[in-house]
Amino acid sequence: MATQRAPALFVSHGSPMLAVEPGALGVKLAELGKHWDQVRGIVVVSPHWQTKALKVGSHLHPETIHDFGGFPKVLYTLNYPAPGSQVLAQQVLHTLALSDIKAELDAEQGLDHGVWVPLLHLRPQADIPVVPVSLPEDATPETALALGYALGSLRDQGIAIVGSGSMTHNLNEFRGAAVTQPQAYVAEFSNWVRSHAEVRDIKAMIHYRIQAPHAVRAHPTDEHFLPLFVALGASSAQDSMQVLDTEVRYGMLSMESYAWDKLRS
Repeated sequence: MATQRAPALFVSHGSPMLAVEPGALGVKLAELGKHWDQVRGIVVVSPHWQTKALKVGSHLHPETIHDFGGFPKVLYTLNYPAPGSQVLAQQVLHTLALSDIKAELDAEQGLDHGVWVPLLHLRPQADIPVVPVSLPEDATPETALALGYALGSLRDQGIAIVGSGSMTHNLNEFRGAAVTQPQAYVAEFSNWVRSHAEVRDIKAMIHYRIQAPHAVRAHPTDEHFLPLFVALGASSAQDSMQVLDTEVRYGMLSMESYAWDKLRS
């Protein structure tokens, strides 16, 4: 039986609260994950694992990292016991090398909340091997896109590629859960990103900080936006793009997320 081409995803994990407040995105991820029985592995790039040199996690039993503070106690009891895979980690390393991207294995890294929180909804069975890939500290839209291009070839081998970040991420504007009215700039920025992602206007997206409305306000620093470029690079013009959710939480945190999968005949 031929291996089914696996999807590429950009997931706005927002805050750790997504784990216990799934909302519409959690429901969409759960629906998506029900069709992942033929996915052989999941490679995830998260901004919560930043390193000087690019690293690939190879731990056989990666721990669930609770890398946040001040949240409800229930979050610290949650675990995502997915296995790791040294074979897949080596495969990722080899695939990156074919694109002249240097990386090294890390046998100690667990799953940060940018990895396990969305996967908790996407694949609650935790039955698919997960390999985290770090986000280099000096990453740019161009290098994140190149990383996605390289990883994208793994999709033909049944490996899903997930960029986990946030559509908007200005935590200086967080005023608590009582704020429900979305800020206008959040929709304007998200709409710009969606319209350019749908037509694969890569050039404009690379220069989003200049061209997108309110880009610097949406992302004072861009580490939470860069995983979108990884997912975009891993996708292709032969994919259909699905918008998973457009919810805005706390008035300033867009949960907009995308999935790319093969076009249906």
